[in-house]
Amino acid sequence: MQKLTAVAHRGDPYRVRENTIDSLRSALERGADAVEIDVRLTRDGVPVLLHDDTLKRLWEHDRPLLSLSSDEVRGLTDGRVPTLAEALKATDGGRVMLDLPGTPDVRAAQRVVDVVRECRADDRVYYCAGAPAMLAVRRADAAAEIALTWTSLAPPRPALLAAVRPRWLNYRFPLVDRALAERVHTDGYLLSVWTPDTRRSMRRLVDMGVDSITTNRIDTLCALRDEG
Repeated sequence: MQKLTAVAHRGDPYRVRENTIDSLRSALERGADAVEIDVRLTRDGVPVLLHDDTLKRLWEHDRPLLSLSSDEVRGLTDGRVPTLAEALKATDGGRVMLDLPGTPDVRAAQRVVDVVRECRADDRVYYCAGAPAMLAVRRADAAAEIALTWTSLAPPRPALLAAVRPRWLNYRFPLVDRALAERVHTDGYLLSVWTPDTRRSMRRLVDMGVDSITTNRIDTLCALRDEG
């Protein structure tokens, strides 16, 4: 079995609430090579960890994040929605994949990149999302490591690849077969997939030669990886 990068999706969400410091730490303690976190900006431009655009699902406050200051978010969640800076500090030494949900503009991407630089985490952070977000990141940081999320069997256009300059192509796992994996590797990219949660699915993907798997079941993936 080739060296596989085991990425914990939003931390360890089946044990600890997703995108919290405790969830990130739990994932790293269980052997994750990297943790994937979702980053959005508050009204006052502070990057925080939240997948949804409101606090409704996780925190039972039907308030759009963009309508709240970072202090208001902290108060509504008892401080359990961490800032990106806090998350980078808590994962010191660990790899972190920053997912930018929605369609952040260049200003928002620049703010995220600035925080990564301020935390001196450039060498262990990489970014994933669709083309608009990754184009914004590339404009903000010429050296950023990027995993371009792609949801179609049709390959990304050469002009897009030239503009984004990804290291990884990041696919939803049911789309991946051996032919796609071979094409991605032949084109010179690493292949990452999201989010298989059964051992059978993980094994199938490993046998096809994927380089990275992002999962909600990091303990299952790490056990499979360690068998190799």
